[in-house]
Amino acid sequence: MRPKTGMRIAVLAAATALLVTACSGGSSPQSTQGTTAPAEKVQLNFWTWAPGMEQVIGAWNKANPNIQVTVQKQDGGDPAVTKLLTAIKAGSGAPDVMQAEYQKIPTLVASNALADISGQLGSDVKSHFPAGVWNSVTLGANAVYAIPQDSGPMQFYYRADIFDQLGLKVPTTWAEYADVAAKVRAADPTKYLGTFSANDAGWFTGLAQQAGASWWGIKGDAWTVSIDDAATLKVAEYWGGLVESGVINNKPMYTPEWNAALNAGTEIGWLSAVWAPGVLAGNAPDTAGKWKMAPMPQWDPAKPATGNWGGSATAVTSQSKHVAEAVKFMTWLNTAQDGVTMLAGTGLYPADIPGQAQALSKPPAFFSNQPDFYKLAGETAATAGSFTFGPNVNVTFSAYNDEFGKAAEAKSKSAFVAAVHAMQKITVDDLKNTGFTVAP
Repeated sequence: MRPKTGMRIAVLAAATALLVTACSGGSSPQSTQGTTAPAEKVQLNFWTWAPGMEQVIGAWNKANPNIQVTVQKQDGGDPAVTKLLTAIKAGSGAPDVMQAEYQKIPTLVASNALADISGQLGSDVKSHFPAGVWNSVTLGANAVYAIPQDSGPMQFYYRADIFDQLGLKVPTTWAEYADVAAKVRAADPTKYLGTFSANDAGWFTGLAQQAGASWWGIKGDAWTVSIDDAATLKVAEYWGGLVESGVINNKPMYTPEWNAALNAGTEIGWLSAVWAPGVLAGNAPDTAGKWKMAPMPQWDPAKPATGNWGGSATAVTSQSKHVAEAVKFMTWLNTAQDGVTMLAGTGLYPADIPGQAQALSKPPAFFSNQPDFYKLAGETAATAGSFTFGPNVNVTFSAYNDEFGKAAEAKSKSAFVAAVHAMQKITVDDLKNTGFTVAP
C-alpha cells in the first residue's frame, strides 16, 4: 500500500530522534484489579496468533468485568498485516488491539494503522524492557506505537552428546565456529555443525544485528538504508566462505530433510532463538535431553552481543475508540507479573525483564538437562543492540530469499557479498518508487 504523503512526513519527523536508551530498573506494576473502572462496559477485540491466549485473556476478563477482551485468532506475519491494512483502508473491521511483529511496525505506522499510545502509558513501562526491544516500538522520542510482548534473542544450540563423542569444544568466537565446523566434517563426513539457510531472512537479520548492523534509519525527513554496511558485509563474507569451503551445510531450514538431520544427529548445531526448544521438540523429539544452549559465537569477546530473530508487540489500532482501556489491558498483559507468567505459559519468551525470573523459573522440558537455560537466555537477551526496521521490510526480506538463493547455488564468497549489495539497491529503489524520501 502506498503511504499517504502527510502521514509519511509526520512519521519521518517523529523519527528524527530514534531512542537508544539503556533500560533502568523498576518494580512490576500492579494488576488493574481494584483500579477505577470505566463508567460503561468496554469490549475490546484482540487479533493474535499466540497459542493459548484464550486462557490468558480469560484471567483478565474475570478480574476486569468492565473491560472485556475477545480473542480473534489470526495468521501471523504478512497475512495479518494485509488483513489489518485492508480493514484500515475500508474504515471498519479493524480490532482494538493487534499483535504485531517488530519488523512490521514501521509499515503499519506509515499506513496510519497504529495509534500513538505514549500519552496513555505509565511512566515506568519503558523500564521493563531492554533498550533494543523498546527501540522497536518507537519512531521518535515522543511516540510509542506498541508495548513489547515477546522477543527472540539468539543463541547457539548444539548436541552436547555428540560434541563429547567427537572431543569438540563449544565455540565462543566465529573463528572458533569455523574451526569446529571443519573438525566435525573431518571426524565424520555425514555430519555438519550447521547450515546456511537462504530462505530465512529473519535469521540472517539477527546475525547482522549481532555484528552491529541496523539496516534503516532516519535523517531529517528522509529514510536511510544501510543494508550493505560493513557489519552486514562481514557476516555475508564469513558465511559465504564457510559455504565455499564446504564445512557447513548449504540447505534451507524447516524442510523434511533438515528435520530428519536434527533427529538423526547429522546436523549437530543450530544458531537459533530462545524459542528453539519448541521447534526441536516438534521436529526432533528423539533427541530430548541431548541438546544444550550456549551464547552465540562472538566477533569481539570483549563486547558480548546477540541479535533477535522474531518477537512481537501489542499495539492499539488507529480505529479503536477505546485507546486508554486498550493500553491498560496491554500493560497488564506485558508487564504485570501475573500477565507475564501466563504469557510464558503459552510458550512465548516474555520481553519484560522484571517478570522473567518468576515466569521462567524452570527450563523448557526439552532442555531439562540445563537448569540455567533461562538464566543464560536472559543474560544473552540483554546484549542485543538496537535494530531499526523500515516500512518496506517485506521487499527486503523477499530480496534476501531471491539473492541469497542464487548465492547459495553459486557457493562462492563473492556471490554472498553481491547478494547484500543487491538487497541494498532493491530496498532503496522500492522506497523511492513508493514515494518515500531516501537520504543519499
